[in-house]
Parts: sequence; structure tokens; C-alpha cells
Amino acid sequence: MDVEEATQKLRGWFSGRLPEDWFEGQPEIVLDREEIAVIGRLPVPSFADDVSEVERAATLEGGVQRFREETRERRVEIALEAERRFRRKVSWGVEVGDETVMFTTLSVPVMTRLRQSERRVLDTLVAAGVARSRSDALAWCVRLVGRHTDSWLADLRDALRHVDQVRAAGPDLDS
Repeated sequence: MDVEEATQKLRGWFSGRLPEDWFEGQPEIVLDREEIAVIGRLPVPSFADDVSEVERAATLEGGVQRFREETRERRVEIALEAERRFRRKVSWGVEVGDETVMFTTLSVPVMTRLRQSERRVLDTLVAAGVARSRSDALAWCVRLVGRHTDSWLADLRDALRHVDQVRAAGPDLDS
């Protein structure tokens, strides 16, 4: 089963399990080898024209926290069921306006080999106080690249989905 098919299966399963009044539309399902992230869209409250940006931000933050608290018990039940069924941890988040807030996420250690010049980059970030450790510095670098190359990474993921489809349509080597 390719990633797109697995994501569709998960989207269907979660759509069947989640209360209909939680999100606007279907939640986004983001899948990797270790984790399933379920990110639903919350409605943006309507504001009067004279409301300050500070009040808008506080209202959105309060709405996200209310949703998080009111749904916690049910989200835990659904996550435990999904984790048993799909053998991956489940993380939760919401989108409201142009903000995404993750309630839970999984941090997974990743081993890498770096040359001295690459380690010096990480050590400079640590020495400058940008990061607490090499691990934090590497995570900071990955977030920075991800933020500045979103469209390129999306194009690359689309290309990989196409490769998966072509592979699936190819000849069966076992027969």
C-alpha cells in the first residue's frame, strides 16, 4: 500500500470516528513511518471591525484552548484505538485562520553523519545561543529549510506520489 492509499484509508477511518461537529470539513491527515497527525480546521469567530489585533489573537487562542480541553478525553480514546490499529502514534492539532497549533507531537531521534564543516555550523548555532545543543541546532536548520522551501517540498512529494503510482501499475515481478 503506497502513502497516498494509506493516507486515504486513515482519512476515511478518522472521518468515521470523529464527531461531525469538531471541524469544518475533513481533517488533514499527515502520515510518516512513526506518526499520524490529525489536523482539523476550526471556524474563525466573527469580530467587530474595531476589535484590536491583540483581542483577535487572544480570542483565537482561547477558542483553541477551549476546543483542546473539551475534546481531550474523546481524542485520547480515538488515538489509542488508532494506535493499536495502525501501529503509529497519533498527534492532534488544529488550524484556525492562518495559524496551525499542534497539541501533541512525536519527537523521534534521527541519526546522521556530518562532516566537520557541517558540525561547525551546528556548533556555531549552539555557541551563539540559537540552540541549546547540536540536536536542537539540527532541528532548527530543518525547520528553517522547511519553512523557506514549502512549495519545492510539495512539488517533490507530488513527484514521489507519481513514482509510487507508476511502480504500483508496473509488472508483477513475483509471477
